[in-house]
Amino acid sequence: MNHYKNLLKVSALGLCLAAGQAFAHGDVTPQPVDTKGLEKLGDEWHESNPYREPHPDHDLAVRIGASAYNQNCAACHGLEGISGGMTPDLRYLEVGDYGDEWYKERVINGAVRDGRVYMPKMADILSQEALWAIRTWLETVAVEQ
Repeated sequence: MNHYKNLLKVSALGLCLAAGQAFAHGDVTPQPVDTKGLEKLGDEWHESNPYREPHPDHDLAVRIGASAYNQNCAACHGLEGISGGMTPDLRYLEVGDYGDEWYKERVINGAVRDGRVYMPKMADILSQEALWAIRTWLETVAVEQ
């Protein structure tokens, strides 16, 4: 009988921890990103990634984007873009205009379902330069499909 009580306690603890992780998703406070040195993009959002090669700021955007991703995205989307399954694995985001369209939509509007925020509106906090730098870095870890 004691064995079953212990098993029940461990199972309940595991469920509580899993639920905590699920409910915590989306509660990340975005951190500011220093985009010094990147070409300023203005207020109007670009339709596609302006820092994609052969842009002269490409390498700088990759470095800034890697840091910005780790500060603002990795908690939910995983280190190096490798998701643990709760959120999209951003390494599989298509490189090119279609992927840019999806990315832009998501960082501008976030993701809300049934009134729950799954991803905040990152463009309300981070600049267009910072967000396109993240996209530029993501393209360096992209997995071909």
